[in-house]
Amino acid sequence: MKEENRQYGQLAYDIVEHAAKKIGSRLPGSEGEKKLHDYMCGKLEEIGIKPTVEEFAVSPRSGIGGLGYAGYFGIILSVLMYFALHNENLWFLMAIAGIIFVIWLVFSCFFYKQWFDMFFPQKISRNSYGELLPEDGKYDYTIVLSGHSDTSWTWRHSEHSYKYKDKPILGLIATYAKVGFGAVCVFLNVGISIAMAVIRGVYLIISTYGLNEMNLVKEEWYNIAKWYENIATSQSFQTFQLVLLVLPVVTAIGSAFVAMWGDPHEENASRGAMDNATGIALSYAVIKYFKENPDKMPKNCRIIDMNCGSEEAGLRGSIAFAQEHKNDGMLDNCWNINIDSVADKEYFEVVIKDDWQGCRFDKDLEKMFKDTFTEMGIESKTNGCIHNPVGGCDSTPMTRAGVKSVTFAAQNPMLTYYYHTWRDMPERFEPETVSQGFDVILSVIDKIDKFQSENGFNGVNR
Repeated sequence: MKEENRQYGQLAYDIVEHAAKKIGSRLPGSEGEKKLHDYMCGKLEEIGIKPTVEEFAVSPRSGIGGLGYAGYFGIILSVLMYFALHNENLWFLMAIAGIIFVIWLVFSCFFYKQWFDMFFPQKISRNSYGELLPEDGKYDYTIVLSGHSDTSWTWRHSEHSYKYKDKPILGLIATYAKVGFGAVCVFLNVGISIAMAVIRGVYLIISTYGLNEMNLVKEEWYNIAKWYENIATSQSFQTFQLVLLVLPVVTAIGSAFVAMWGDPHEENASRGAMDNATGIALSYAVIKYFKENPDKMPKNCRIIDMNCGSEEAGLRGSIAFAQEHKNDGMLDNCWNINIDSVADKEYFEVVIKDDWQGCRFDKDLEKMFKDTFTEMGIESKTNGCIHNPVGGCDSTPMTRAGVKSVTFAAQNPMLTYYYHTWRDMPERFEPETVSQGFDVILSVIDKIDKFQSENGFNGVNR
């Protein structure tokens, strides 16, 4: 790290320690999350920047925070299967519930849609930010430095793999095997319920109208009836019905692995040193640097330090921020360096896409980060670039709002014992890694300044 910047790197690490040890877990909409916002607003006031706080409603359990419900749903279906063997009309109820469940799971937990929020308990979360203007108050563009303030529920299976921390492959197998088996069991229950409901429905139609009458009405109905007759009398179907006497026990056990995925207790939640006190701390350290060194400020640039709430509940804070400011001019000619987890020194990288969200981030910023890694001699096991394969990051709502954005991280992308667990503590990583992240951000801001001078704002380059 550059010697003149060392104090800012240490400042960032001190904030990380305060967030993880003094405040602790900060679930979406929790008192802990509010405490970190209050703390960072106080830090902004210390350097003469007025903070702004914007509240919004969040339903933490309607999205990814409610994945445990999928396990409970699988257990319920497993139990109901035994009743459905004696009362076959129950398959219809199970099928309808299964379809609704899959729609909720896909769109709310995977795609982060807010359609189901109204059906879950709500809390009040917040975004907080401060603006640093040029000395003359005039600016042509904006750079938003963002990090999310909340932490995740502890993922029990990841935390349990701590005993394999020196054998990460075994940890991955232990985690993915349980969760993968559980997911198969849950979806198998839904699939069986729908298939049995279809078979039962065809039977009721046949028993109501009779095979010959159906043939007179429409040949296609007759073909469906013959299909049912072939299924119902097949040896495979008879064997399957016998399997249903045992299968629910297996699927209930698998579903239990999903049910216990997220620890519901706030006191056991992630302390969030890496994810994402580092992002919060580095955003503040950078704006403090420019406040104290106005001669280093990019020309005609406004810098915003934003603490984004409820990312772990499905990007709710960045969605709220983008919706609030998309049409009021704040996001016009805007760049966003989203900082999320800077701790693993061998994994410096720029996240260029959220695969599940179908959102490709800005290529110009991507190149700036890659060039910076090369210039600083940073070697990364991910070659300095990754897609976010699951979930999402706060760059997605910003990109969709027309902001040039990428997410900067230094995090092992493989599932590990400290990711989303209470073991995410500052002792695990070195202050120097956070300090190096500070230097990376300053270098990218210099490149943004040069780009703006030569090209102006060109919109999101995908």
